[in-house]
Amino acid sequence: MWLLAVSVLLGALRAGSAQLSLVGTGVIEKNDCNETVVLPCYVTNLKENNENLMLVTWKKQGDIIFSYHGGKKEFNINPSFSSARLLSQPDLIKGVASLVLSSAQATVGNYSCEVIESNSVGEIKMELRNSSGSWFLLVERAVIISLMSLLVVLCAAQLSVIGLKYEIESQRKVCSIVALVIFAVVAGVGAALFVQDGYTVQSQAGLGLTVIPAVILVPLQYVMFGIVFDSLPQATLALIGLKLLGYIIAVVGFALCVPACPQLHGSVLIAGLAIMAIASLLSLAYVFIMGSRMKDHPHPGKAVEEPLNDAKGVMLE
Repeated sequence: MWLLAVSVLLGALRAGSAQLSLVGTGVIEKNDCNETVVLPCYVTNLKENNENLMLVTWKKQGDIIFSYHGGKKEFNINPSFSSARLLSQPDLIKGVASLVLSSAQATVGNYSCEVIESNSVGEIKMELRNSSGSWFLLVERAVIISLMSLLVVLCAAQLSVIGLKYEIESQRKVCSIVALVIFAVVAGVGAALFVQDGYTVQSQAGLGLTVIPAVILVPLQYVMFGIVFDSLPQATLALIGLKLLGYIIAVVGFALCVPACPQLHGSVLIAGLAIMAIASLLSLAYVFIMGSRMKDHPHPGKAVEEPLNDAKGVMLE
């Protein structure tokens, strides 16, 4: 009997109370570029504008994940949504009841916002979805990793050609091989981190490890040309300059991409790596062709050494 009376009384109060009008967005999308997600909820017809008379409750799939009691200045937050906070607590009296969640905790699903002011109540529902946005497209990641792999292969091929055609000092040989191996290992680790989708610290570090260490290839190219030629021809200097230019463009592209998600300058990074790859390919062709022409001729350094040796022999006689 008492329960019936209470339910009738509550029904009468609700019927006599004003309804709060809440506005928001029916569907919210988040992607890998979002560090936080804002679930919008705005009350358009507050009358008291008094935080002490307000109660804000956020739910997901019917379960309370966040609530704020203005009169008690008390927050109640579900541990699974520990990042939850009001978008602007001072603006709550203006009707701003939006909720902020970290991207990791903002899981997809149906959310609802309920606001109570004195004996007025209002509620709005929304759906949070994942969108297809990402830092780099799959094709872009594949091209970047492929170009870096190509750089390693071309440098290794060039070093092999030089080793077969010319005698290399052991110190130069060891330094060249060690430099190439270091670059290959670091770039490989970077590629493994970068290939993972998402705008994360790991993917940013991976891209950095893939691009920045490529500077090793510039002095390495100079050393390899120095093995073949005692005095570097202008063509070799131009090829080294081209590789350096490609590296600078790649680093500029990297610097533009890191702070932006989704990135808009991936083409600059790819263009820089492509220029480096072209320079490496032309360098390989140049060494191979010049090596073929000099096959039946002594190394320039040896051509100078032999007359000196003959002169020494004559003097000894």
